[in-house]
Amino acid sequence: MLKDTMKILKSQNGMSLVEILISLTLMALAGTFVGGKVYDQLQEGKVQSAKIQIKSVADRLKEFRRDCNFLPTSDMGLDALINKPEGGRECKRYAPGGYIEGGKVPVDPWDTEFIYESDGKTFNIISLGADNAEGGEGVDADIASKDL
Repeated sequence: MLKDTMKILKSQNGMSLVEILISLTLMALAGTFVGGKVYDQLQEGKVQSAKIQIKSVADRLKEFRRDCNFLPTSDMGLDALINKPEGGRECKRYAPGGYIEGGKVPVDPWDTEFIYESDGKTFNIISLGADNAEGGEGVDADIASKDL
C-alpha cells in the first residue's frame, strides 16, 4: 500500500507555466471583481455617513433654535454653532462652549464643508457628494437635509 502511494506521488508532475498563468489570470479577475464591490461599498458607506452627519448638525441647529429662538442665518453660517454670533440678533441663552463638541464644524466624508442655507426660520444643509459639484447621480448626488 505504501509503495502504491509513493508511485503516485512520484509520478505527479508540477504545474506547467501555462497552467500557472491561467491560475494567476483567474485570481486577478476574481480580485478585480471583489475589489470593485469593496470600493462600491466604501462609497455607499460615505453617503450614509454624510446623511448621519447632516442629521447630527441639524439636531445641533434645533438646539440652537430652542436656546436662541431663531436659527443662524446663511451669513452667520454653521460657525454660529461653535462661536456665539456677533451682530444681528442676539442670543441671550447661548450654550457655554457652543453646540458642537470639539469646537470644529464637521466636514462631509469627502473633506468638503457643508453648504448651509437659512433665512433664520428654516434651514438646509447640503453635501455635494463625491464629485463636489451640484447635481449628479449615485454617490455623486447632492445630499440635503430637507430630503432626509
